[in-house]
Amino acid sequence: MNLLRAASTISLLTLTSRITGLVREQMTAGLFGASAMTDAFLVAFRIPNLLRRLFAEGAFSQAFVPLLAGARATQGDEATHDLIDAVATVLLWALVATSVLGIVAAPLLVWLLGGGLPAPAFDASVVMTRFMFPYIGCMSLVALSAGILNTWRRFVVPAASPVLLNLSMIACGWALVGPLERAGMPGIYGMAAGVMLGGLLQLAVQWPALSRIGMRPRLRWSWRGLRQSQAHPGVKRMLINMAPALLGVGVSQLSLMINTQISSRLGEGATSWLNYADRLMEFPIGLLGVALSAVLTPQLSAAQASGETERYSRLLDWGLRMVMMFALPCAVALLVFAQPLTAVLYHRGAFTASDVAHTAQSVMGWGIGLLGLIAVKVLAPGFFARQDTGTPAKIAVGVLVLTQGFNLVFVPWIGVAGLALSIGLGALVNASWLFWGLRKLGSYRPEPGWLAFGLRVVLGCTAMGLLQWQLAVRLDWLALGAHEFQRGLFMAASLAASAAVYFGVLLLVGMRPRALGRPS
Repeated sequence: MNLLRAASTISLLTLTSRITGLVREQMTAGLFGASAMTDAFLVAFRIPNLLRRLFAEGAFSQAFVPLLAGARATQGDEATHDLIDAVATVLLWALVATSVLGIVAAPLLVWLLGGGLPAPAFDASVVMTRFMFPYIGCMSLVALSAGILNTWRRFVVPAASPVLLNLSMIACGWALVGPLERAGMPGIYGMAAGVMLGGLLQLAVQWPALSRIGMRPRLRWSWRGLRQSQAHPGVKRMLINMAPALLGVGVSQLSLMINTQISSRLGEGATSWLNYADRLMEFPIGLLGVALSAVLTPQLSAAQASGETERYSRLLDWGLRMVMMFALPCAVALLVFAQPLTAVLYHRGAFTASDVAHTAQSVMGWGIGLLGLIAVKVLAPGFFARQDTGTPAKIAVGVLVLTQGFNLVFVPWIGVAGLALSIGLGALVNASWLFWGLRKLGSYRPEPGWLAFGLRVVLGCTAMGLLQWQLAVRLDWLALGAHEFQRGLFMAASLAASAAVYFGVLLLVGMRPRALGRPS
């Protein structure tokens, strides 16, 4: 299997998702700017998203996908389908209970994340939290479906479905803001409606894809069916693996909660600045980190289950080379080209020059830690494939403490950008710790040629960074806002030239892309 081709397919589909996501953020910035109501929506949206990452894409996927891949490799498809049925039934019942509890506890949840919001924004955030909370149910079932489809090497639907969320939010935003404001309600409620519509659409497209591979879950709706599902040995094993995974993912989400709470107290718009910067950081993480994780996790799990230790190590080595080759130039771009990127994407409508400056500082903070943020997407699955969720969890606890120490230093000094910088530095420590752990276990042994490979990438990044630095200082990207089409052309030409310089240097110094197509 050509892993580069599979990862490229996911990356191209994720690119579409990230582009529509940026359009969504551009629309939000133009309509609402960095305001208290924008902060209120972001706090409300972050609550179900936080739980989604905790229970669905986080601990659940980390425990479920390796178990699923191992069951398919050793027990066959029929036994694997029984496992899927049992897991899906238990998950569904848990989601119903969680959604009801979340709707009731919405004021407490908003206070935990956004206690610094002014009263009108706080009340609006509670309303939107209650309306959007069932989104966690939709997305948890989507995560279940994605784990199954990725294990069967059906990558297209899971990678493409996030586009539906962005399109739904864009459509509802444009269509509902005016009518809601004329009715005396906050226009930002239209974005909340788009979230729920997007969640339902994403879930709807998964079921036909599961049917085509004969793995659609057979849900058990009775109490007796739930008890039978809970008794399945695979479910018990998954719950055991989820316990430490919940700790690990919970720590990262606790860090997000703390940062959201801090940003809500740094003044109006601070939460929004951090979010707009986060969207730029998520672009390379989605294109590279998510794609690599989706491709590697089932492959690593199958190699581990089959005892193919050499293949397991080569898969990790290939993933880390992909991280080095593609994440490092993205990190350089976020550091050197932050202000032009922010200006071109957001500087219009209600989004002011001051908003650009604050957001660009946060983008640079993310850039410092981008290599670590993406490397974790490759290194952590190395432990999950071994059904070891405890080690990454313990590392995450240590990184959380360290990150909050960074916050104490950087936030009073550089404000909201300090939050991004602290997370970035913590991610670098996290990745280094995971790498050291895999090396200590003997699970990963670097292939020959790393020094030459790394030097080539650094040379390419240096040449690209110098070009971007010149473009950033010689052009007034804010003033170009009066000529949107021209500014967009300049940005497209700048990025194309940067890519040409980077890959041109790699070719000149002897990099051969074909050799990276699959682990040797």
